[in-house]
Amino acid sequence: MSATEFTIRYATEADLPEIVFIYNSTIPSRYVTADLEPVTVESRRDWFRNHTPDKHPIWVAIRNGKLIAWASLSAFYGRPAYAATAEFSIYVAETARRTGVGKVLLEHVMQECPQLGIRNLLGFVFGHNEPSLALLRKYGFTQYGHFPEVAELDGVKRDLVILGKQL
Repeated sequence: MSATEFTIRYATEADLPEIVFIYNSTIPSRYVTADLEPVTVESRRDWFRNHTPDKHPIWVAIRNGKLIAWASLSAFYGRPAYAATAEFSIYVAETARRTGVGKVLLEHVMQECPQLGIRNLLGFVFGHNEPSLALLRKYGFTQYGHFPEVAELDGVKRDLVILGKQL
């Protein structure tokens, strides 16, 4: 997928239902999120409002007028000394997976970070999510931490890997 096939823009609150739909579509796979049950638009409203374009944006990728993926930056650890570090998340609609939109969103996030004062990016990835781990390693992310069996998904204990990159 080339960048010309879709546009990336800041999310608006009108995008929240589709953002939640995409997020919820990842839950059954047990590869992407530690949520076990779908979330609601209302439960994510405060989360959305806490993401502002000037510090911790949410971006959406639009193709043919449809939201197909989104990315966000979130504060890390909530203390002032960590202000230049952010956790990023990328979620892709089922119909757009394995098309390259995740890669382009990751490139966009890394490109935007310097203007936001973000110098360090962190990704929290399940240890069994090899496609995401491979993508991040391809872009120079290295393992900062490994937490064995800290999550339990349907009775299966799973590792959490934290990858990071200094920009």
